[in-house]
Amino acid sequence: MDYMALADRGWPLLRRLTGAHTAAYRATRGLIGHRFPGAPPSLLLEHVGARTGSKRTSPLAYTVDGENLILVASKGGYPRNPAWFHNLLAHPETTVQVGAEQRAVRARVATAEERKRMWPMVVSTYSGYDDYARRTDREIPLVVLEPR
Repeated sequence: MDYMALADRGWPLLRRLTGAHTAAYRATRGLIGHRFPGAPPSLLLEHVGARTGSKRTSPLAYTVDGENLILVASKGGYPRNPAWFHNLLAHPETTVQVGAEQRAVRARVATAEERKRMWPMVVSTYSGYDDYARRTDREIPLVVLEPR
């Protein structure tokens, strides 16, 4: 099965679904959207377009590592990193909503040593990340959100 061709056709639907997820999450202060049975917890990441300067919000799965949150820039194993990843590289100071709580954070890419330690943690949160890593030639970046 050609997963990438399927993913390319699915992006418009995925965009609508993530928009609905974001709206429900905000409207209910995370009561709906933070946790779904059988799925990893999700947060709302605020980010600013690297080229456009437009404000954007992405619902993303996360893993907790002490006081930090870890995001996986997998894009489902797609050949390129997700847009939110590029946006965070350009504008690392941002906010996230975790449930009802708003947090000011600074994003950075995990070091090689951190990634080695964190990869098993994120896979234990969502086993699909291992499948995504097998589908792509790129190393999937881990993004550390540190409190600021």
